[in-house]
Amino acid sequence: MDTLSYRTVSVSKEKAEHKWYIIDAENQVTGRMCAEIASILRGKNKPSYTPHADTGDYVIVINAEKIRFTGKKWDLKEYKHHSHHPGGLKVVVADVMRTKFPERIVEIAVKGMLPKTKLGRAMYKKLFVYAGDKHPHHAQKPEPLTFNDK
Repeated sequence: MDTLSYRTVSVSKEKAEHKWYIIDAENQVTGRMCAEIASILRGKNKPSYTPHADTGDYVIVINAEKIRFTGKKWDLKEYKHHSHHPGGLKVVVADVMRTKFPERIVEIAVKGMLPKTKLGRAMYKKLFVYAGDKHPHHAQKPEPLTFNDK
């Protein structure tokens, strides 16, 4: 018997094939959508998933301004940032964040779901979020991706 057929094959980042997906965020629940996006960026949707290599795909999110939260999160959810100086805490409510920077809501949610390592930062660079329905990635021929969310 051939012993090589029983070994686990790890895919290196050079051999990994990266696809481009486009996701329409209109009327999508933010947390559920971002969890799926993080899984795609990591490559967990592929049978060739390798934890120590960047085997994930590229994701384009359009219509980020039309995402939705459940419950009263538009009024109660706060995004906090500290400048590391005394009194440097900045707090922005989700509703204000949606009007000023709608892309950041998706970016912050996905970044929090990725590993906090060099590999996680490399995965995060494959995410492109746009507020409207226009994007400059037509040359990559992204495949539309939908979630069976209820």
